[in-house]
Amino acid sequence: MKKNQVARLLAYVTGMVNQQLLQRNEFLLAENRILRAHLPSRLLLSDPERSTPAVLGKRLGRQGLKSVASAAKPDTILAWFRKLVAQKFDGSRHRRYPGRPPIGRKITELIVRLARENSGWGYDRISGALRILGHHVSDQTVGNILPAFVLLLLPSVASK
Repeated sequence: MKKNQVARLLAYVTGMVNQQLLQRNEFLLAENRILRAHLPSRLLLSDPERSTPAVLGKRLGRQGLKSVASAAKPDTILAWFRKLVAQKFDGSRHRRYPGRPPIGRKITELIVRLARENSGWGYDRISGALRILGHHVSDQTVGNILPAFVLLLLPSVASK
């Protein structure tokens, strides 16, 4: 085959594929119009349902959406996309909340266990025992944690 024949064959196949895609799109548009006529006037979409048309609509652009969009106006779909981008970059994943981070669950359980097993120990002594075990917790922190577990520490009070 000569180069000219290969180019013609390639153009013919490409044209067939493009024509088939255009026909599919026309069919889907007609089907959407028919189905849309049977639905209530306004669709209530969830955020995940909005994300797909938003991303695809951004690729099409406002002019492309004018001829295709039936679920919402093109400006609305592009607004959904802007909202998606804003959510992505709002910084909430990296936001630090005010105050000191809470003590972990394992350390809290260890504080309660030491207080239960050693009822005569005060906050300073429990804090010192934790420091020996490698956990640096102040006596004030021990004092803040233990009142929430007072019923666990005094089984005679809990059984009455």
